Amino acid sequence: MKVLFAGGGTAGHINPALAIAGYLREQQPDAQILYVGAKGGMEERLVPEAGFPFESITISGFQRKLTVKALARNVKTLVRIVTSTAESRRILREFEPDLCVGTGGYVSGPVIREAVKLGIPALIHEQNAYPGVTNKLLSGKVNRVMLAVEDAKQYMAADAKCTVTGNPVRQEILRADRERARRALGLDERPVILSFGGSLGARSINEAVVELLLSSAKNQKYQHIHGYGQHGGWLPELLRERGLNSGAAKNIQLKEYIRNMPDCMAAADLVICRAGAITLSELQAQGKASILIPSPNVAENHQYHNAMALVRRKAAILLEEKDLSSEALLKMVGQAFSSAGGVQELGRNAKKMAILDANERIYQIMLETVQTA
Repeated sequence: MKVLFAGGGTAGHINPALAIAGYLREQQPDAQILYVGAKGGMEERLVPEAGFPFESITISGFQRKLTVKALARNVKTLVRIVTSTAESRRILREFEPDLCVGTGGYVSGPVIREAVKLGIPALIHEQNAYPGVTNKLLSGKVNRVMLAVEDAKQYMAADAKCTVTGNPVRQEILRADRERARRALGLDERPVILSFGGSLGARSINEAVVELLLSSAKNQKYQHIHGYGQHGGWLPELLRERGLNSGAAKNIQLKEYIRNMPDCMAAADLVICRAGAITLSELQAQGKASILIPSPNVAENHQYHNAMALVRRKAAILLEEKDLSSEALLKMVGQAFSSAGGVQELGRNAKKMAILDANERIYQIMLETVQTA
């Protein structure tokens, strides 16, 4: 089978495509796979690193600000829509795929549109509870729409053929074990909090956890692993100035980047983080209670909708950034651990939402689509 993948712009669009492509390669070692992404996008680096052939098209998204600079960029984008359509058509005709799979981001737009025009079977996968613009526009044109959560269906085209498949979850997350992870991390039976704001770090989250870390270091009630990110290098020094001795406070682990996330997540009783689609799927797979702080700086405010998909099912607690403070976070953590059910109930409800066989579901839809085309 020859399959072309298209998606990019953020890791949230790229990693699901790579996960699906990797599973396809496991099931069909002789499958021919090509990934098409945006020239200059992070997929240009990540896809070859994952071992897949890559081709790029020149494309950009529209700017929503009404400034001279934004208008100039939008004119350039209009030109690129025309040229990227021609580039996509050329790649499709040269590769002659049996199937095209789009995972979102503006780069998937021209590729999947041209595939449909050429009569090539096409699928899209939507990772978020609130779909991106590209996937909403494509939903009525493709053979099938694969959703991470049912909540996204209402935003798709009325005639879209939607199926809930879940988001692909890393095998390391699925296999991680709580007790084994705690031993590996040198943790005891006290409650464990895991907090992070992404690889770059979220300043608002770093600022909000300060009092929680200081409190835990003083009363030793919780064990706390915090990833402060590339832009959070100021945090350890601030904590030292506030009296936190990292050598003496053995229950506090500060990391710039959490490289052993499967173990850290498995060990945790409560996770404090953003509401990216893949992170939430991993929390569900592990059955973890969480306090979700959606980033307000993402397209369509989709992280808020992602968080609400869990909150409505009593599987997470929402703390919006406008309400975020050290005091609010400290109070919320205390309530989560002290209330009846608390973190245990949140974790159980999160686990009920988990789809652990997303790769297999997606693979079966790919096979059915090719066979019935």
